[in-house]
Amino acid sequence: MATQDQLNALLADIERDINGFIGASIVDLESGLPLASSSVRPDFDLEVASAFNSEIVKNKKRTIDALGIEGELEDMLLTLNTQLHLLKMLDDDLFIYLAADRQATNLALLRSSVNRRVAALGA
Repeated sequence: MATQDQLNALLADIERDINGFIGASIVDLESGLPLASSSVRPDFDLEVASAFNSEIVKNKKRTIDALGIEGELEDMLLTLNTQLHLLKMLDDDLFIYLAADRQATNLALLRSSVNRRVAALGA
């Protein structure tokens, strides 16, 4: 498991990489609590977003199991008309949640930054 400083640095690096960055958190899947978070908008409640997104991830994992699908969940994208939300599994118990302005970035740049930064962390 990465240290708190490493998690904070990961989010800071992603924030610098992504035009239109709104917020991101590293989330404990079971509790739904953010272990680290960063937001450029004070009205964007990452604790609430983390909790609800953990339920989305848990439900998707249950769906995969119920359907007997081979393989593991890697990431999920939620596309709004104004925002992109990416949920990427770091391991079985942690995921990163990232929200960005859809007009300022695109999915390829979002995924590229997250994948590069997560790989550098060794997660």
